Amino acid sequence: MMNTVNWNQQLVAIRGSRGVGKTTLLRQYIKEHYGVNAGKALYCVLDSMYFTNHTLLELAENFYIMGGKHLFLDEVHKYPTWSKELKEIIDLWPDMKITFTGSSLIQILNADADLSRRVLSYNMAGLSFREFLHFYKGITLPVYKLEEILTDADAICEEVCKAFHPQPLFEEYLHVGYYPFYDGNEIEYAWRIENVVSFIIDQEMTQFCGVDPAYTRKLKALMMYLAENTPYEVNINKLSSYLEINKTTVLNYLASMQRAELLNLLYSDNKSVTKMQKPDKIYIHNPNILCALGAKQNIGTMRECFVVNQLSKDHTVEYGKTKGDFRVDGKITFEVGGKDKTFDQIADMPNSYILADSMEFPIGKKLPLWIVGLLY
Repeated sequence: MMNTVNWNQQLVAIRGSRGVGKTTLLRQYIKEHYGVNAGKALYCVLDSMYFTNHTLLELAENFYIMGGKHLFLDEVHKYPTWSKELKEIIDLWPDMKITFTGSSLIQILNADADLSRRVLSYNMAGLSFREFLHFYKGITLPVYKLEEILTDADAICEEVCKAFHPQPLFEEYLHVGYYPFYDGNEIEYAWRIENVVSFIIDQEMTQFCGVDPAYTRKLKALMMYLAENTPYEVNINKLSSYLEINKTTVLNYLASMQRAELLNLLYSDNKSVTKMQKPDKIYIHNPNILCALGAKQNIGTMRECFVVNQLSKDHTVEYGKTKGDFRVDGKITFEVGGKDKTFDQIADMPNSYILADSMEFPIGKKLPLWIVGLLY
């Protein structure tokens, strides 16, 4: 991601879920581009004790007077008036650059200060399968666009399989590859994921989404329930009864959990979605959360969870209500399954493909499942 961010922009936001690597990204960039003692860059975490009796504006002024050029602010959402003071800083010192990170739930557009026209915003996802290979295994592959994957899958798979067998590494990725903090201990990795989920629900959703702290235990129970039952055909009455919360609040909480990158909600027609419309299907956000929380592992659920997660980053994914599992960008239909999956369900669908597990090479329009992990 370091190579995709325009670091020269005056105001840059990097948003993402807890644990995806935002802090490391900032610190690595500073080390590579400013050195350790250059004095032109300053990294600061906004829940530091310093801010109990100093303001962000004071910090920026002192840094600017000392010749500072680039301010890196980590976890801005932990500083109550961050947006208002950032606006003031860039107005006072227009030649100072500011890069900041925050929860995926923070709003760039808010009542205090509309930064939306002045900030270049990026969303940082967890590791794709391609990034997992690079990060953990030292295997470098290019990013492919979806159109390239669909039209040139034979050549792509040939290049990949020349270098290594993807299937065993793909299965490892599904269990421990999405977050960049796996150290070889699967039990500790699962604990850390549970801590990430708990922190998002206990701290961030109560702060940004108006979730009543009394309901946080119920939202954790909902995560466990969905992990054991996904892909969940949505019955809002049943969920409302299970959580003992009214239906409107359940829908609001589900939408917030999607923004927090705990869930993916799919609708059969994104264009006509209204605020109070129930989703058609609910998936846990990524396979690693599913593994950490799920008491029962279902390989079919895991496959679909992976496909939705990887495609949702840069594409619109809808629930294929009548034919196919998913419709992507309103024009491509995907059916997901094992290597024996047939085209019976999508036989008469134009622009349709199967994504099949346990395959190294495509057979016509049946593509290996792992190939969509090369999209970013």
